[in-house]
Amino acid sequence: MSEEQTTGAPRLSKTGRAIVDGGAVLVALGSVGWAADLYREVGLVLYTEQFLAAMLAVSLPLVFLHIPATRGRAGRVPWYDIVAAVAGFGAMAYVAAVYPRLSGELVYQPMDALIVSAVILALIVEGLRRSVGKVLVIVLLVFVAYALWGHHIPGKLVGRSVETTTVIINLALDPQALLGTPMIIATTVVIAFLLFGQVLFASGGSAFFTGIAMATMGGYRGGGAKIAITASGLFGSISGSAVSNVLSTGVITIPLMRDTGYSAESSGAIEAVASTGGQLMPPLMGASAFVMAEFLEIPYAEVVLAALVPAILYYVALFIVADLEAARTGIEKVDRSVLPAVGKVFRAGWFFPLPFGFLIYALFVLNQRPETAALYSTLVLLICALIFGYEGKRISPVQLWGALRDTGLAAVELILIVAAAGLVIGVLNLSGLSFGLTLSLVQLGGGNLFVLLILAALICIVLGMGMPTLGVYVLVAALVAPALVEVGVNIVAAHLFVLYFGMMSMITPPVAIAAFAAASLTRADPMRTGYAAVKFGWMAYVIPFLFVLSPTLILKGAPGAIALAVATALVGVWLVSVAVTGYATRPLGAAMRLAFAAAGFAALMPANAIPGGHWVDLAGVVAGVALTSREWLAARKDRPASAG
Repeated sequence: MSEEQTTGAPRLSKTGRAIVDGGAVLVALGSVGWAADLYREVGLVLYTEQFLAAMLAVSLPLVFLHIPATRGRAGRVPWYDIVAAVAGFGAMAYVAAVYPRLSGELVYQPMDALIVSAVILALIVEGLRRSVGKVLVIVLLVFVAYALWGHHIPGKLVGRSVETTTVIINLALDPQALLGTPMIIATTVVIAFLLFGQVLFASGGSAFFTGIAMATMGGYRGGGAKIAITASGLFGSISGSAVSNVLSTGVITIPLMRDTGYSAESSGAIEAVASTGGQLMPPLMGASAFVMAEFLEIPYAEVVLAALVPAILYYVALFIVADLEAARTGIEKVDRSVLPAVGKVFRAGWFFPLPFGFLIYALFVLNQRPETAALYSTLVLLICALIFGYEGKRISPVQLWGALRDTGLAAVELILIVAAAGLVIGVLNLSGLSFGLTLSLVQLGGGNLFVLLILAALICIVLGMGMPTLGVYVLVAALVAPALVEVGVNIVAAHLFVLYFGMMSMITPPVAIAAFAAASLTRADPMRTGYAAVKFGWMAYVIPFLFVLSPTLILKGAPGAIALAVATALVGVWLVSVAVTGYATRPLGAAMRLAFAAAGFAALMPANAIPGGHWVDLAGVVAGVALTSREWLAARKDRPASAG
């Protein structure tokens, strides 16, 4: 959620500002209290649904007090927004107070349940429109319409006939809908990690990691891009939002890229691709990873391990393309005068890696719940920031309050997104759409796995356009992933597949919101920036097919097979990146680019994907070595001539 600097945000009175800030802090502290089991410590016994309703009771009013109905309108909060805020608080507070009774009476459809449910659904739709935009609202309304009238649709997609009152009450109050798994994950796990990120930023962590990226990467060819990739990859994992990461790190990294010679389109594209990929970067990843672990009923650590190799391939490919693009266009290092010394940066913020180390230890060694690990890591970070401080500046109570407030404000938008996701899941449960859609997708694929994967990838990109990553994942996980599992795809691979392609909507025209956000900083053409992002992020469109065809790339299989798959994939990444940029050790013609591409895709081909696949791998590697050697020798031969 944007702050008041956003154009059109209402100018709150001091009292109004205190209410919004206090509410945001209450959202953050409420999540911390639940994740740390403080409620039980003080003797409170609550249904989980009561806690979720209480969180919504605080969150919904903040939307109407903080975000105006129409962008560009400034002024005091109008009366109807105050009414909406009061109604949202009242309806959700009522649910929180009487849920034990309501839960046993839902089947009888009591009038009070119907009234509060109708109010809640209407306010969530309007809150989504204000905070997230129209795309998710339209998707949600289409699903609600299906729940109401889907039984009139002929064929395999016919839905169950459900009474209107049943739809309204169940969507708002059933534990399998609004008050379901996505809301639980958002209000506990995700907010705990949001708080970790906000305390990290408040204590100077962003400056430290950006400084480390500048000190270590700026002295190399194309240093500006490599700084952007390193810094944005780190922060993308923490923030969990591609757009917010672009807007926060991009203000530093994009000018560096532009100063060293990257075009406006390339600068924006590199930042967008690096920021988007951060949501796949272990050990934190984005909010979607926590939801995935809950959906699959597996430990979060298993999701992280499965995502490790794909994330490495993603960023290796981006590094290579950025480096070759720098070589092709003659982009040199960042001016050393603007680069900090790595020793100086590390001495100032040596303690920042400690909470990350503790987080990894808590998750993978102690097997703690993600939210518990995040809270303890935040505590470690806070203690270090209070004792040592970054560059002699210790975190202050005002900064800590600001971190809690910003966590709560960011959480409000997230809560609305998962509310929409929960409502979609509720529709699927009520209408039986999941089975019909799975059957239809399998039949459209015609029994051919590759065709089904292409179809699923296109659906994920289209559904994801203009939507936040978490909302995209929940949607495609419910609609598309079951079809892949039905034809025998490993369930973890299936969910990673839809997550990848749902995320690729962030950089894929015509609605590439991460690329468009970067273009707003570079003042470049948004569509050209989007197309450039596709070029720099080419590997992201290939990786999902690889780990579906060969689960060795998600660390499923014998160690030897995993090592071979990773090694040949890295060779393939290099070769295809050369083809994409048209440069190896010198510019390449069309024929050589095709040759590198063919060798690269052969090396990328998983050994067990087709009969004799290991021979295809070997042929690709041998051809790639031969082509690279040829270009290296030719460039060496040309060098004296050009010098003379």
